[in-house]
Amino acid sequence: MSVFKGSPMGELARVRQVTTRRVSSYDRTGGNDDRLHLAPGTTTTIADIAGAGCINHIWVTMVCHEEDFLRKVTLRARWDNESDYSIEAPIGDFFGIGHAKTTDFVSMPLQMSPANGRSFNCWFPMPFSERALFEVTSECDVEVLFYYYIDYELHSHIDPDLGRFHAQWRRQNPTDGISDEGMKNHEWSFGGTNTDGKGNYVILEAEGAGHYVGCNLNIHNLRKRPWPEAAPWPISPEEMHQNIPGVGDAFNWYGEGDDMIFIDGEIWPPSLHGTGTEDYFNTAWCPAVAYNAPYHGITLPGGPNWSDKISLYRFHIEDPICFQKSIRVTIEHGHANRRNDDYSSTAYWYQLEPHKPFPAFPTLEERLPRHE
Repeated sequence: MSVFKGSPMGELARVRQVTTRRVSSYDRTGGNDDRLHLAPGTTTTIADIAGAGCINHIWVTMVCHEEDFLRKVTLRARWDNESDYSIEAPIGDFFGIGHAKTTDFVSMPLQMSPANGRSFNCWFPMPFSERALFEVTSECDVEVLFYYYIDYELHSHIDPDLGRFHAQWRRQNPTDGISDEGMKNHEWSFGGTNTDGKGNYVILEAEGAGHYVGCNLNIHNLRKRPWPEAAPWPISPEEMHQNIPGVGDAFNWYGEGDDMIFIDGEIWPPSLHGTGTEDYFNTAWCPAVAYNAPYHGITLPGGPNWSDKISLYRFHIEDPICFQKSIRVTIEHGHANRRNDDYSSTAYWYQLEPHKPFPAFPTLEERLPRHE
């Protein structure tokens, strides 16, 4: 019989033959300096666990008196003495929000909690059969105070069909769109066709057998179009169709990008083809308010006319997307890939090893958010 727990409530009463352990930053002297002091330009091993088991929970909070430090500190993990990382992401992005920003939000696997979203939590289970190794690298210019728990179980063995957890960060800054010069706003925003998906933003490319369990997607709207002063904001779906003076020409919605998920070498159209950015993230009608639910949400809704920085998440916990040979998770950047915005994402998935090595991790300069 498997020692792994099933649904949290349904299996909570079952007594399992496992050992519960924790690695944390507590002060080994018995004092109150319960944190690591990460020096500039250093990599620190925060957990090196031998044996078979499963990571159940990770909690982190940090203090750093430097701008954008959540993109300057990187979290990495490897399983079972593999040579390639299975987790590699800026630490803020890993815990659910990009742009080196935080805010309070609650989802099933990831949460940012008070104060001001600076307490990070992850409940993705992470099984391993021989070893679990976690590292943090600081590329800040000043010291980072790093507090953490990693809660885990040790088992006699784990089942061979349990995939390893993976998390990968990507960015395209800016996406490769087209100019709006000489085009009416409606034509540029909604015209054109995409019949191959080749120019889509790529959230994940993986090879092997496993299942994709979600992502966060971060967009910095780089198109400058002021919202009419007399028009309401946020605007309702009904108001969008009322021909409010100036709205049609100003309309600067970042979405309309269809999600296209190609499984096991599919060509276009893929078997999982969506209908628009907000639709993939389980919302509708160009939302402009913050919202969070167990499996989807908008943590950063942007400013008037969907300006500035946006962050969204979608987790396939009840509906994982399975693949046997490969998966390519993509989304258009605006309809027919017409928009030129700053896109970044963290994808989360499980698969049997070995996994396809990740692309070269972006440099510090390539990771920093825009300030404009």
